Amino acid sequence: MLPKAPPRSGQVGFLYVPPYRIQGISVAGEQTVVQIPELDIAFDIGMCPRIALSSPYVALSHGHMDHVGGLPYYFSQRTFQKMGVGKCVCHAALAGPLSRMMQSWVDLEQQRTPFEIIPLKGDEQIEIKNNIFLRGIEVSHTVPSLSYVVIERRSKLKSEFFDLPQERLRELKREGVQITRTLEIPLIAYTGDTEMGPYLFRDEFVSAPIVICECTFFEADHQKRARIGKHIHVQDLVKLLEVWQAQAVVLIHLSRRTNMLAAREALASLLGPEQVSRVHFLMDHRANRERYEQQQLEVNT
Repeated sequence: MLPKAPPRSGQVGFLYVPPYRIQGISVAGEQTVVQIPELDIAFDIGMCPRIALSSPYVALSHGHMDHVGGLPYYFSQRTFQKMGVGKCVCHAALAGPLSRMMQSWVDLEQQRTPFEIIPLKGDEQIEIKNNIFLRGIEVSHTVPSLSYVVIERRSKLKSEFFDLPQERLRELKREGVQITRTLEIPLIAYTGDTEMGPYLFRDEFVSAPIVICECTFFEADHQKRARIGKHIHVQDLVKLLEVWQAQAVVLIHLSRRTNMLAAREALASLLGPEQVSRVHFLMDHRANRERYEQQQLEVNT
């Protein structure tokens, strides 16, 4: 009798929510990495699957091993493959420990891997692409943690100047008149690991068209475990989806003990058909493949 082949693992989840690809691997306690290629960013780094290397920025939600374990490899491979120095955005409390971790690799490898650590405090932000900013939002987990929102800044002409000709607008600008206002448009929000709190009801989360949300516990009798571990329980989604306007809410961080069919049934019973239609599981490979195939059909017809 032949021995069993090893189980298949590390399959990348994939969703296309126009105009963004949302791809990665997220299993609670094992690894989480969620990449948005169009925005040059990966949220958390898990065990650094190959797809994550193309992102010049990694935004760490917190320092647990299943979210940060692949960071040295990410830095190393970016350099080895001549992709540029990797940049890690993190909670300000993590900057020192992460730098010391990278120093330990100098001692192990007898060489220095280039890297950049960018600490953020709550409500601080950095520009990651032209007019695209990454904002950190302090949340509550068992260790210092940040949620993130990717925001686009657009300049818009003030309404009182709508009917003026271009030459007059240029004259006003030369005179130092502020004729435009800046709009901040959330593109994608990422909760990271967190318990429920007022930060998830901020305008950035309410108005983001895509929210990537940790939801670790689905069993009805695991609400206490969710509170102890400071994680989201499926029943928390009822309140969140009442205010989140997102066209797509992508759930991550389910554990292996959670059966995908049971998770879908739990969602349907709690949310109803209208709400559940905008909720997707990153690691529901079959449903996501069928959805993408349907998207391809619609494009080609």
